[in-house]
Amino acid sequence: MGRLLDRYIQRRAVERWRQALRGAPTAPEPQLRQQRDDARKLRTHLQMLIHEADSRLARPRIGSTQFPKPLGTDWCWRPDLWRGPLARPGVASAARKAQMDRQVTLFHDCSLAEIAMRQTRNSRDKDLAAYGMTVEVFGFSGSFLSLSVELPYEAAQGLTKQHLMRVDTLIEAEQPLEIFARLNIQHGPNAEQVLRKLDLSASTCSVDFDLAHLPLNESRIEKIWLDLIFENPQMNRVSLRDLTFCRHHRADL
Repeated sequence: MGRLLDRYIQRRAVERWRQALRGAPTAPEPQLRQQRDDARKLRTHLQMLIHEADSRLARPRIGSTQFPKPLGTDWCWRPDLWRGPLARPGVASAARKAQMDRQVTLFHDCSLAEIAMRQTRNSRDKDLAAYGMTVEVFGFSGSFLSLSVELPYEAAQGLTKQHLMRVDTLIEAEQPLEIFARLNIQHGPNAEQVLRKLDLSASTCSVDFDLAHLPLNESRIEKIWLDLIFENPQMNRVSLRDLTFCRHHRADL
């Protein structure tokens, strides 16, 4: 009963504003002024409601950790930047070391610093991550530009040379360019690296980093991070719509 009454009241309210709109050209000025003030107050609340509803109902959902994982996965992760809103959503004229959050940092050696990066909201049906990241580069005279993502402590726990570390990316670029992914593993005083080129011709790109041939001291693995290295990035805009990590065991031979 209450719901039916609410709908009736809402229909009456909508009809009232329709009548006010139809009568606006001939309404007395005092009446029109009052209707305008009432409409402005109502508009403020409606816009706030629409904003809140869009935020909650937009797909994909904020905080989502859903993405395909290979068989045998024992650890997986999507960085915070791709899961929820940042306190500072963007950086203009990025410094040579510019942090987006505690996990993601941009590095370069270009004196012009005509580089901007910002967090963006994903909304397409095929997007699984709630947010993405866009890097815009104008003039660039430096020798390198890279995005570093530090993996959490759990990624190193129990890691062995029998593991494969998979990185899945969804990247779009205005102009063709090459991007390399470099996995770095620090164990004691040493650090090992594995470099792979990303295939940007596919809608999604997956690379597996094989740890079998690395001289790892498995008991002393302390830190893991990924560098995404952009080759010749000038006059380009690159959107990283998703970035995920999986750790899984190599299939038995």
